Amino acid sequence: MSNAVDMLPNKPASQGAVIESHRAVAEVAAAVRVAQDNPRDTSRAVEQVREVCGRLAVAERAFYSVPNRGSGLSVHIARELARIWGNADYGVRELARDDETGESEMQAWAWDVETNTRSTRSFIVPHAKSTKQGRKALVDLNDIYLNNQNVGARAVRECIFSILPGWLTSEAEQILKATLQKGDGASVEQRREAAIEKFRDLNVTEQQMTDYIGRDKGHWSASDLSNLTRAYMSITQDGIPAQDFFPEKPVEIPA
Repeated sequence: MSNAVDMLPNKPASQGAVIESHRAVAEVAAAVRVAQDNPRDTSRAVEQVREVCGRLAVAERAFYSVPNRGSGLSVHIARELARIWGNADYGVRELARDDETGESEMQAWAWDVETNTRSTRSFIVPHAKSTKQGRKALVDLNDIYLNNQNVGARAVRECIFSILPGWLTSEAEQILKATLQKGDGASVEQRREAAIEKFRDLNVTEQQMTDYIGRDKGHWSASDLSNLTRAYMSITQDGIPAQDFFPEKPVEIPA
């Protein structure tokens, strides 16, 4: 017995689909030709990486940290390194969305056009987010879009780092950490006060910061301030709730 699928008539592709397919093929061929005609200058790229990673504004966005879920280099610095390295294409697309099952099919990719090294990840994103009260379904279209993009950004980050040379990423990370340690030239005391002021705007108290670091403000080191910067950027740039880093302690009532 032949398969039921085989018995179905083949649906001809639309003219628009055929044109789009030919356009995509031509675009890829053109990108490869341009990359081969204009190979990257590795020495110049390394110099630019060192110069860019020495900037505090870049270093402050270069790391992410999520309690109980890991930390490392952020998608922001991944994109910056890919730009400097050159001849790289990357992105994320939504392949399909099913509102009945509450999930989207996504694909992220990064492609070194010059060496034809490609990394692709396909994955399913539930239309939901985790809260302290449990899993919460997302129904607002904008919330679903933002959730898909946030998950997709993490996948793009991994794809980009998989096509970049490991030695380049490692050197960039060392410079970025040193830049955060050095700060903007202000004294450690001034940086402590500035950190407290910034977190105050997020309704995070000095005591919560002390609990997070594990020692009083007068003993916060440059490394501690770097960790606080990482937490601050994860909250303000990546949307991680401040409570994940600085949980509120229950008030103890004397018996």
